[in-house]
Amino acid sequence: MIPEGFITGLLDRADIVDVINRYVPLKKAGRNWMACCPFHKEKTPSFSVSQTKQFFKCFGCGEAGNAIGFIMKYEGLEFPDAVKKLASLYAMDVPEDQSPAKREAREKARTLTDYMSEAAHFYTEQLRRTPFAAEYLKNRQITGTTAQTFGLGYSPDDWHSLQGVFGERYNDKALEDCGLVNTKNGRRYDAFRGRIMFPIRNAKGLVIGFGARTMKGDEQPKYLNSPETPIYHKGSELYGYFEGRDAIHAKGRAIVCEGYMDVIQLSQAGFRESVATLGTSITPEHVRKLFKLTDAVYFSFDGDTAGRKAARRALEATLPVISDVQKAGFIILPPEHDPDSLIKAE
Repeated sequence: MIPEGFITGLLDRADIVDVINRYVPLKKAGRNWMACCPFHKEKTPSFSVSQTKQFFKCFGCGEAGNAIGFIMKYEGLEFPDAVKKLASLYAMDVPEDQSPAKREAREKARTLTDYMSEAAHFYTEQLRRTPFAAEYLKNRQITGTTAQTFGLGYSPDDWHSLQGVFGERYNDKALEDCGLVNTKNGRRYDAFRGRIMFPIRNAKGLVIGFGARTMKGDEQPKYLNSPETPIYHKGSELYGYFEGRDAIHAKGRAIVCEGYMDVIQLSQAGFRESVATLGTSITPEHVRKLFKLTDAVYFSFDGDTAGRKAARRALEATLPVISDVQKAGFIILPPEHDPDSLIKAE
C-alpha cells in the first residue's frame, strides 16, 4: 500500500496542466485549458482542464479525474503504477512496502525482468549476425524498421547459447523461473533454439516473455511460448500493447488479432493500433485493459472455423465488461485469409 500522505503530497506538487500537456497539447481558454479529448474522437475540443481545481473533465464522453486518474486512463496503468509514473515526472521516490515478503517479491521480479532484458538484447544481436534469419524475415515482407520496432531477434540453434550471456548465472534458478532455461534429467539447456524471437513487453515496456517461431515449415510446434511466470500472465497481457498504445489513442480504436505476425504486418501496413492475444483465448481482463485506452475495440481473427470460434469467445468475454458508451466490432475475414495474408494479398 502506498501511504495516503505520499499521494496527497504528490498531487499537491504535480500540476495537472503540466502533466496532461506532456501527452496532449493544451490551449488556454479563459480560466481553463482545452484540447480535443484523447479518449474519444471529436473535432471540437470539449476536454477541459482546470488548473485551480487540478481536475480534468471531458464534456463529450464524461471522462474526469485528477492527474493520477489521467495517467491511469491514458497509459492503461493500474493505480500503483500510475502513482509511480507521476512521481517519476517530479523525481519523487514512492515509499514501498518494506515487509520481508513484499521486498522479496519485488527483488525477484526485478531479477527476472533483468534476465529477460539481457536475453532480448542477445537475441536481437544474433538476428543481426545471422544472415539466413534476417533473410527469413525479409521473405515474410518484414522490414528492418519493423523488426527494430518490435525488437525481433533470433535464438541460435545451440543447446547452451545463453551460457555465453549469463556465465556462472546460467545455473541460477531465476533463469528457469522466467522460462529461458529448462532442466531435464539434471541437465540445463536453452528453452528457445533456432527460432525467430518475439519479445513480449508489459505496459512499462519491460520484456516479460517471448514467442518463438520456427523457420522450418514442418517443425512442430510452429510457436513456442514462454510459460506462466511470476512476471508473465497470458490472461492479462497482449502482444503489441506497449508498441501500439499511442496509436490506439490517436486513432480511437484497438484491433485485436490472433498472432504475432498478424500484429506486425498490420502495424507495418499502417494499422499500428493492433494487438494480439498470447496463445490463449481473449479474456474479460484483456478486454477491460483495452477499454481503459479506447472505447472502440475491433476483433479480427482468422477466417477459418477456428477463427470464427475465437470471435465467439471474444464476444462472450466482452459482454460482461462493455459499457453503454463503448463499442465492440467483429471483422469476419474470408475463410482462406488471416490478417497477415490479407494485407499481403490486398
